[in-house]
Amino acid sequence: MQKPDFAKTDLSQLVDKDLQFLIENFPKPGRSYEEISQLIHHLPTTLESMLNSESLFNKIRDQSLLILEISPFLFFNVLLRRSLTDQRILGDKKVINYIANLLSLFVRTDRLHRIHRGDKQTHHYLTDMVQEAANADTRRQFLIYSHIGNYSLYLTGIFPQWIEYRRRYKNRPVTAQFYIDFGREYYDRASAHAMAREYELGEVFFRLSIMFDVYKEALNHLAKQYLVLS
Repeated sequence: MQKPDFAKTDLSQLVDKDLQFLIENFPKPGRSYEEISQLIHHLPTTLESMLNSESLFNKIRDQSLLILEISPFLFFNVLLRRSLTDQRILGDKKVINYIANLLSLFVRTDRLHRIHRGDKQTHHYLTDMVQEAANADTRRQFLIYSHIGNYSLYLTGIFPQWIEYRRRYKNRPVTAQFYIDFGREYYDRASAHAMAREYELGEVFFRLSIMFDVYKEALNHLAKQYLVLS
């Protein structure tokens, strides 16, 4: 059974152009790019040090690099680390990588509104997702629980002004707290689901549930400081 596209918590999302960018922007030992690339692929601690570095952050905050030189995953990974106010949370490597991957997926609006990448149907309301989950099979239920958490974190983290605008000017009764509460609850449900063990997401979802506000605030900072949102 194919692993869901959101179920990634390591640095495997770094592509060749990311590795080349990392190599070119760090002091180079006397080896070829090919040798260094192979080396850092097998030394995740080295990569983690690179991603947390001040020099790399200064290099990529220019958004022109997002498309031209690096992947969205690397872009968001570095900026998310910089946006965490409590540096102890940098130890939550799997959670950070999970969120960075999620952001790289949700830059495509069509993916944001689909519970699974291959779905034909789109979903725009949490209540519709909850209703579908009540009658879904085990795997589909897990995907819905996960998506409700992901969708809620993304909206409250990256687009809190959109939520407030709709509440104030479009007479929508839904507040940011509504999404926060749903996000916490459904990450918790996803963490306890049998499929979470299969995809090794139990701990990640549990951390996202209990620390939802912390990661939401980090995304608020990331969006405000580093993204130009229309």
